[in-house]
Amino acid sequence: MLKNFFILITLSLFFISCSTKDDELYNLSSSQWYKQIIKDLQDRDLEKADEHYTSMSSEHVSDPLLEPIALILAQAHIDEEEYKMANFYLDENAKKFGTSKNLDFIRYMQIRSKFESFAQPNREQGLLIETMNQIDEFSNSYPNTQYSILVGTMLTKFRLAYFALDESIADLYKRTGREESYEVYKLRLEESMLKDVPMIKARSAWYRRIFE
Repeated sequence: MLKNFFILITLSLFFISCSTKDDELYNLSSSQWYKQIIKDLQDRDLEKADEHYTSMSSEHVSDPLLEPIALILAQAHIDEEEYKMANFYLDENAKKFGTSKNLDFIRYMQIRSKFESFAQPNREQGLLIETMNQIDEFSNSYPNTQYSILVGTMLTKFRLAYFALDESIADLYKRTGREESYEVYKLRLEESMLKDVPMIKARSAWYRRIFE
């Protein structure tokens, strides 16, 4: 009987130690959370880093360390092509820590995130137009920003993509005999400032061209 009791105690201690190891962290200082999230990123566990950021932001609502770690996480999600999550962190940063000194950088990062996500111009017309409008708003709000050249380069590429998209739509209407719609796009192309600019058209992968 005594032997069984000690076996039961040993098993209980084993399971307690295992569950403690797997329990979610809590009640850490902001610097401890910061180091943990950096470790998560070094371990390439972005999901765990997101979870720990949620805990950190709950326990330390306006701690200054939230600002750099949110930017780090935004960049990590951009690198993984997870642009919605990147924009979540950038929005968080703008709301909590946006000032006249850094807001242009945060807005620039949001534009860059959308620019990086723009991989399929023939299927993302709405994103293209939305981002061009966002760039115009950015340029008006921050005329002296150090990011103006970078944002201007993105805008040029977006305009070229938009022109190429109009060409594709015009060609489609012409091939399908929709003359009225074709004339609308033909006129739009003729009035564009890019009509005489030489450009190399982007080509989709063959398996995408089937559906475009």
